[in-house]
Amino acid sequence: MAGRAARLVLLAGAAALASGSQGDREPVYRDCVLQCEEQNCSGGALNHFRSRQPIYMSLAGWTCRDDCKYECMWVTVGLYLQEGHKVPQFHGKWPFSRFLFFQEPASAVASFLNGLASLVMLCRYRTFVPASSPMYHTCVAFAWLSGR
Repeated sequence: MAGRAARLVLLAGAAALASGSQGDREPVYRDCVLQCEEQNCSGGALNHFRSRQPIYMSLAGWTCRDDCKYECMWVTVGLYLQEGHKVPQFHGKWPFSRFLFFQEPASAVASFLNGLASLVMLCRYRTFVPASSPMYHTCVAFAWLSGR
């Protein structure tokens, strides 16, 4: 019982220490996001946002809230640089300029190439290993799931 209580206290302490990235915690960023959402993400303003949002952005799932976070991230980065501070992380990631609907184009390309390599290896595996082999179906299922 004491061991369980100690683990619970340790877990609660670790959760209390966990916090967002420096940029997420910045009051300027939080206030900017709240203000942007209030002004742009409800009622007629939301309809206006949707009407001017490029189709590829909406197909990729970018929402008004995501756009507010993105724009406010750059406002906060500008203030940090203006004050001579280092660029902070936001949501555990470094700020990157958006290209089309990719906020991190290099990461997206690397992920695509990783998925392509997984697909090539799956095709080679299915070509050279008979379907009657033990664990064949398990390996194929694992490849499909991990290649996502």
